[in-house]
Amino acid sequence: MVTGGARSGKSGFAQRLAESSGGRVMYIATAVPFDEGMRDRIKKHREGRPAHWDTREMHRDFARLGLDAELELAGAVLVDCITVMVTNLMIESGLDFDCCPHEDIDRLEEEIRGQVDEMLGTLSGSGKDVIVVTNEVGMGLVPAYRMGNIFRDIAGRINQSIAAEADEVHFMVSGISMKIK
Repeated sequence: MVTGGARSGKSGFAQRLAESSGGRVMYIATAVPFDEGMRDRIKKHREGRPAHWDTREMHRDFARLGLDAELELAGAVLVDCITVMVTNLMIESGLDFDCCPHEDIDRLEEEIRGQVDEMLGTLSGSGKDVIVVTNEVGMGLVPAYRMGNIFRDIAGRINQSIAAEADEVHFMVSGISMKIK
C-alpha cells in the first residue's frame, strides 16, 4: 500500500514498485472523468505511465477481473486510487449528504467496504504482486461540510483495513517514501 497526501509522489513511487516486479503490469485506474479537472488528472496519469501497461478503468465489480486473461499474464497489479474509488461510489449512491440519515451512510460504507473486499480478494487470490495507492485524508483540515467529513471517515477506515492486510505500507512526503510497515 502506498499512501500520502495529494501530489506527494504516491503514483510515481507505486509505478516504480510495479516496474520492479519485472513482469507485465496491469494498471487499474479508478478515476471517472466527471469534470475538466479530473479529465486533466487522468490525462497526466496516462502520460506518466508506460504505454505498454494493460489498463482497466473501473471502480467497482472487481470479481470480473478473475475472468480476465490479462490478469493471468500480469506479474503485478497496480490500483490507483482507493480514495478516488470511494469518491466515485459516494457520488453514485445518489445520497444527499447534507441531510441523509446515518443509517444510509452506514449502508453506503458497507457497500464500499464490500467493493474493496471484492477487489482485494480477487487480486490477492491471483497470486500477483498487488500495489494499492490511496490518499491519507486524516492529517489535513477538518472538512467544512458534511460530505467531506463522511468521505474522510469512510476513507480513513477503508485505509486502515487495507493497511492491516498489506505486507508493506509506504507513506509518501514530498516525493520521499517512508516504509511504515
